[in-house]
Order: sequence, then C-alpha cells, then structure tokens
Amino acid sequence: MSPVLPWLLDDDPALRWQVLRDLTDAPAGEVAAERARVATEGAGARLLQLQAADGRWSGVAWNRGWTSTMHALMLLRELGLDPESEEARRALGRVRENVTWAGCGPPECADHPFFAGEVEPCINGQVAAVGAYFGEDVRGLVERLISEQLPDGGWNCDAENGSTRASFNTTICVLEALLEYEQRRGTVRPDVTAARLRGQEYLLERGLFRRRSTGAPIPYDRKLGPKAAHDGAPAFTLLAFPTWWHHDVLRGLDYLRRAGVPPDARLADAIALVAAKRDGDGRWPVEIRHPGEMLVELDDGVGRPSRWITLHALRVLAWYAGS
Repeated sequence: MSPVLPWLLDDDPALRWQVLRDLTDAPAGEVAAERARVATEGAGARLLQLQAADGRWSGVAWNRGWTSTMHALMLLRELGLDPESEEARRALGRVRENVTWAGCGPPECADHPFFAGEVEPCINGQVAAVGAYFGEDVRGLVERLISEQLPDGGWNCDAENGSTRASFNTTICVLEALLEYEQRRGTVRPDVTAARLRGQEYLLERGLFRRRSTGAPIPYDRKLGPKAAHDGAPAFTLLAFPTWWHHDVLRGLDYLRRAGVPPDARLADAIALVAAKRDGDGRWPVEIRHPGEMLVELDDGVGRPSRWITLHALRVLAWYAGS
C-alpha cells in the first residue's frame, strides 16, 4: 500500500469512497457503502442541511461567492453524493420545483427554472453538469451550449460581447457538462459527442496551459487580468480545490481521464508539471484558493497538503502511466 493511502482514507466519507474506488482494489460493495455515508456524514451532510425549505442555498440560484444553489450542487457533485439517494432526490426536487434565476441573472431569465439556466455558457455549463449528474432534464441547456461553440472549438462567456476566441475557463465548464450528459444518459448523441471532441481538441492543442500560436505558457488569465498573476507562475498551473469556474492543468487532465482519452505527447508537460508538485511525503498542497466564502471547509489552507488535490493527482498520474 502506498504510504499516502492511510492519510487519504483518514477523512470524510466523500473522499474515502473515491479513494477506495480509484486507488485501491476495494470491492464494489465496500465502495458503495462508503458512498452512501456522504448523505448523512461529513461535508455532504452539512451541505444538505444548509438548503432552505424553498430549495435554495444562500437565497439565490447563483452568486459571485461560492455559497449559492449552483455552487452547493457543484460541490455535492464533487463529493459524489449518490443521485439515487433519498437525500439527493429530496434536495433536487426542491430545486427543480422552486428555484428560479430571479434577482441573480439577466432580467429576461428571471422566470427561468433553475435547470433552464441563464445566458452565460460558463454558468450554464456548470448548471448542465450538476443537472445531468443528478438526473435532471438539461437537454435545452446542452443544445444551447452546442450552438454557442466557437470556430476554434471552445467556448467563451465573452462571445456575446464579440469575442471570437475561446476561454480555457468556459471551455472546461462546458466540456464537463457535455461529458456528464453523455455518461449519465448512457446513449450516444452524435451532435453532443462531436461538439465535445472539438472542445477537447482545443485543450489538447494547447497542452492545457500553452498558447497554440507559440507554445509558450499563457502568462495570466485574461478573465482576471495581469494583476491576478501569482508569484510569476503561468496561468492555469496552480492547483486548487474546488476549482469552481477556473481551469487548471489538473482539472483538465482529470476531465481527459474521465473521458477515456488516450494520453499523447501533448500532455507530457502538464503531467510533468503535476508530478513535480508532489512533496516529500507524496502529497500535493493547495497552491491557490479562489477568493470567495465557502459553505463548508475542505482543507487547511494554501500551502498545506490537500487530500482532494492529492486524490485527483494520483488518479491522473495512474491513468497516464497505465495508458
């Protein structure tokens, strides 16, 4: 057994069940039993308890922090709450029946049910991802996202303002939504698959963090501007959990792993970058925390080892080595 496994397993059931599934040979029954505890213990249970009777978290469908209904559902998806559990069905039923975009989106979307989304593909990608994961009807959102794909293969929330170049951040949000939709449906829709593969190629052509034109690392995130650069590190190379709407190399690699993409030489630098961040104890630290209030805390802060980032890094490295 890897010396880091006991440390990973000594934590919340939301983390333990994924460690058992992805990094050990644990029987399926043991994995399922641990996953069932997400709804009743630890961070998953605390998140569910914070939902109001009207289905909302923090009184809104979406906000600029990390405390809204959308962000709570994103985190429950990351924690792996079983969509078939009684707790998940009850929570999602409240959202489906009561939550709209009133007061937190464009006025024309105020009456939209939560799973109809609003207008930005970054936000709609996240809504579609959680909706697909929890078995909600997000066909309309998926079709809208496909129609908004840019000529270079990606997506950008600034397209409505005239941008013709895709964004790493928006693209990863949409790709995760399309993949979740395909995997949860269990059937193939050629238009969804084609759009996802084009978007996937957008990331691969850029090695997950480089300019396509020059191959140089992208110095900073255009969305945040040069003042957001962190200690001179290139954009998308600092690891966080949760990532929210932000792309980083580990998130991109984990998407490719889930999609079953055979690794190729274009990923070598991203893999090497992730591997180099492991400390002497075989753990990965939190390198950046995206500003905003959290509904539940999942780590000890920037610079401290993160079980979640370590789990993601280990399963990505195992996928790459095994391929």
